[in-house]
Amino acid sequence: MTCDAHLGPIAHGGYCVARVDGRVVFVRGGLPGEDVSIEITDDSHASHWFAQVVSIRHPSPYRVTPPCPVAQLCGGCDFQHVELGQQRELKGAVLAEQLNRIAGIDWHGTVQPIPGSEDGLGWRTRMQYRSLDGVPALRGHRSHDLVAVPDDGCPLAHPAGRAAATVAAPHTQDLLLVTVSAASTDDPQVSVINDGELVLGATPVTESVGDRRWKVDASGFWQVHPHAAQTLGSVVLEELAPRPGETALDLYCGVGGFALSIAHEARARGAHMDVTGIEITNEAIESARGSAKRHGFAGAVGPLTTPEPSVRAHFDTADATEWARHQPNLPEAVVVNPPRRGIGDALAAVLNDSGVHTIAYSSCNPETLAADLARMPNYRIARVRLIDMFPHSAHNEALVLLTRVTAGES
Repeated sequence: MTCDAHLGPIAHGGYCVARVDGRVVFVRGGLPGEDVSIEITDDSHASHWFAQVVSIRHPSPYRVTPPCPVAQLCGGCDFQHVELGQQRELKGAVLAEQLNRIAGIDWHGTVQPIPGSEDGLGWRTRMQYRSLDGVPALRGHRSHDLVAVPDDGCPLAHPAGRAAATVAAPHTQDLLLVTVSAASTDDPQVSVINDGELVLGATPVTESVGDRRWKVDASGFWQVHPHAAQTLGSVVLEELAPRPGETALDLYCGVGGFALSIAHEARARGAHMDVTGIEITNEAIESARGSAKRHGFAGAVGPLTTPEPSVRAHFDTADATEWARHQPNLPEAVVVNPPRRGIGDALAAVLNDSGVHTIAYSSCNPETLAADLARMPNYRIARVRLIDMFPHSAHNEALVLLTRVTAGES
């Protein structure tokens, strides 16, 4: 079904909100204020439909020609038709709406661009492809249909990985992982995992944050933008500001990036510090332990027996919620960087009732972030930072600093 629509505000997921015969329709490929023709792509929900822009009668001044010819078909790029600065304005509007509607938080901040993405292209160091007639392909939007990438590769993919995907695609029927290690920007290393088997490069790969190195499984988690780990780590350190002599906790720590950054900062200050990292994936914890040992932070966390400054980092494989609820006391400073589903009721309740004085919550999902913040009334929002780590998509990374409400505060 095709019909005309006037596009209203931006919504979570990169859609504009429209109304057709009184029904809410989430429209992809538009911009607020545009008059367009849309095609209904999903009418299976009683409360709302989904649609795609098929033609534009009155375009927004922020509309641009997408750099990729299949941008509107592929599920990975929501905003290629939007001028890059305006993309950030839209992402800020989404976060502000979610925080206000779900958590009652009034936020009017700006979005911080990530370094190294002046045009927003060539940044994805981890790509998951399928093969379509021997050509690398990606999933379509809200679909299992495959969309072949352009002849010169996905414009968002790191240039070093595009050729490797093209070479490997004719030989795979399932999942093709292409990882570009950004530890050396002059000579990036490419690893390819074809149907679960390493066929090119190495695993683990070496990643970097500043002058520090991490070993990460080629199929494991690491920030996909080459500058994301360092940018986000710096923001977390700046906001959390762990104090000498206190303890720190990194929940959902992955390979220990935040935890070891805190440990390095403490060492630079000549301070005592115990840091604990918790992650459910054992491979990631083994990597974190190896990094702690190489950086001189390995050792069990417990009472310090020496007056000299000592910084130690300890990592455990555990479910974050189960681990936290069985601790008699949590550290004074906590970083949480959960998956898109957020921390949920149980962990939010543990943190809300804890004695933690500062929490730095990093999130890539504004909806679950807002829901989790609403679950912790014993904390106030000291600051919200939004970083555009995923140009041309509707995704972003928010860092919220929470401080405990003291007696007499409201």
